Amino acid sequence: MKKIYVIFALAIVILAMLLGCVSQNAVLKYEPPPVATAPQEPPEYFIQPGDELDIKFFYNPILNETIVVRPDGKISLQLVDEVRAAGLTPAQLDDVLTQKYAKELKKPAVTVIVRSFTGWQVYVGGEVNTPGLINLAVGMTALQAVINAGGLRETAEPAGAIVIRKGRDNKPIPFRVDLNATIYGKGDTSNFQLKPSDIVYVPKSSIAKANKFVNQYIERLLLFRGINFGFSYEVHAAEPK
Repeated sequence: MKKIYVIFALAIVILAMLLGCVSQNAVLKYEPPPVATAPQEPPEYFIQPGDELDIKFFYNPILNETIVVRPDGKISLQLVDEVRAAGLTPAQLDDVLTQKYAKELKKPAVTVIVRSFTGWQVYVGGEVNTPGLINLAVGMTALQAVINAGGLRETAEPAGAIVIRKGRDNKPIPFRVDLNATIYGKGDTSNFQLKPSDIVYVPKSSIAKANKFVNQYIERLLLFRGINFGFSYEVHAAEPK
């Protein structure tokens, strides 16, 4: 009879060890987002709906116009009617207009100038004091965006910050940006420059998450409502046994 209990106990121990190995392997398989790298040049600007454009003709100034890009991304011009402008750089739109006006003019020397910008913004969220949209300056980094959003909260985990950027087909691409390394001038992410429509997200620290767990799942339980425990709790690192 004792042998049966011993065998049963050994089976439980072996099962626990196997489950531990499975959980460790699951953790090891997690692949965090790629680390952001600092671009060598400022990002190009792509024309957005609502932008105000100056269209200038060197040899035909009578055709000069100041026009606003419509919500559908198009502009209406003399002689060539509608042209899609949104999603193009000023240089690309310049080339498109030059080709179109070449059918109407002998020397279609066209210049496109962006007078005002509407899409030059990024969103900063998470553990910052004033989350929301901020205007994006040329060369702005994630840390500068966070500062413009009121700075970090005490509950922030700056080392775990993420920049989410639109990729092809509008698929989100996350980049890890260690704001701690940026503050101290270390690592490759210190000069990572933001692009229009980027999202900068700063997560909660592990201690803040633990405090929230205690608050939500212990102090707010129906059983303990209105009861003052009379003590404060601390979150300690688990000690190996």
